[in-house]
Amino acid sequence: MAEAAAAAMYARDTASQGLGMTIAAIAPGFARLTMTVRDDMLNGHGSCHGGFIFALADSAFAFACNSHNLVTVGAGCSIDYLAPGRLHDVLSATAVEQALAGKSGVYDVKISNQDGRTIALFRGKSHRVSGEVVPQI
Repeated sequence: MAEAAAAAMYARDTASQGLGMTIAAIAPGFARLTMTVRDDMLNGHGSCHGGFIFALADSAFAFACNSHNLVTVGAGCSIDYLAPGRLHDVLSATAVEQALAGKSGVYDVKISNQDGRTIALFRGKSHRVSGEVVPQI
């Protein structure tokens, strides 16, 4: 079901698609997305703009918290930037469910580059709303 929910969400997610994100792995409470840093993602210091790193983390968070096939939205999040992303880096955001109680969840996302260097750490809090990502018959 996690794969079906991810496929349905990704098909409608033009933001993640437009940034070149791909789903590398998906399971209940887990998602890994990748994105290659392009020239148009660089800031004035020649490193990946933090907004693009945040977007990758936020997308991984979204896929992980919707992997149970229950429509879930972000309720809050924070990010700590630890190292720069560079041109042509392949960034990987791995989101892991830490807690799920009632309609609320907590997810940690680690963003790293192709060498395994940690670029940023993100924590997202989710809130389940009504409905299913992929309607069940």
